[in-house]
Amino acid sequence: MNILITPRATEKSYRLATAQNTYVFNVPLTANKQQIIAAVEAEYDGVKVASVKTAVQSGKSVRFSRGKNRYPGTTNRKDTKKAYVTLSEGEIKMFATEGEEK
Repeated sequence: MNILITPRATEKSYRLATAQNTYVFNVPLTANKQQIIAAVEAEYDGVKVASVKTAVQSGKSVRFSRGKNRYPGTTNRKDTKKAYVTLSEGEIKMFATEGEEK
């Protein structure tokens, strides 16, 4: 089963990538750690995954209204899953450094 992984471009993920060689990806809720390892190693050549930590972030509660003071209610956004992938060998060129083109 092929899964789609997308990198998260945030300040925290940039700090983790530069300091600890840990990269953060958005992954499907149904993906397990073995599938995430296989997807990262297949997409980025020359990298060897040391460990994977996953976290499921529950969707926020959002208020909505259908008209002025009429039928107010709440709903929830979708849950998301993040994978913190630590590499033992190799490096992923995810963020452009100064002097390089994006």
